Amino acid sequence: MTVDADTGGDQRGGGPAGRLRETLESFERRAVDLDGRKAAAVLIAIADRAGELGIWLTERSAGLRAHAGQFALPGGKLDPGEDAETAALRELHEELGIALPRSAVLGLLDDYPTRSGYVMTPVVAWVGPAPALAPNPAEVAVVHWIPLTTLDVEPLFIPVPGSDRSAVKLPMLGGHLHAPTAAILYQFREVVLHGRATRVDHLDQPRFAWE
Repeated sequence: MTVDADTGGDQRGGGPAGRLRETLESFERRAVDLDGRKAAAVLIAIADRAGELGIWLTERSAGLRAHAGQFALPGGKLDPGEDAETAALRELHEELGIALPRSAVLGLLDDYPTRSGYVMTPVVAWVGPAPALAPNPAEVAVVHWIPLTTLDVEPLFIPVPGSDRSAVKLPMLGGHLHAPTAAILYQFREVVLHGRATRVDHLDQPRFAWE
């Protein structure tokens, strides 16, 4: 089952999508060389549910070979010939059954290099009214709706054993969201919700995220 989201309306106007696009267009993102790592992309898909803007966060299925059971944004590695935008939109379709056109993309955040050997490019897109989802059970165990107000939380910075860098975690969903997802959503909070060009590519991840 495929859901085609309504992306018409105000992307270039004065509505929320237009304002989000303007904010991201004014942000000077940092790109990171692969340097032997694999390119990946994740999608921050902003939807409107009964007048409340939010995003979807998934819990990865227990049967996946990597990072099973962890919280994640829709995403994955780039296929040959893809760029980050194409890969992120494809992954949203494969994981949650939502088909968005490329014109739904509002902008990109900083690349984030992971300890597991990827350079993740966060793509931000506008969905419009939140559609019914069709999660792929092979990849997604649970889907969480996260209002943007819930994302606007103060981060916690914690030491990582064996590293001279700290990691970030965000209090939500009855516990804590960890990097790399927490780092990406922390930058989203800073850049998109507060207009602050905060960098996160120097932040580490907890050992369980990459061992």
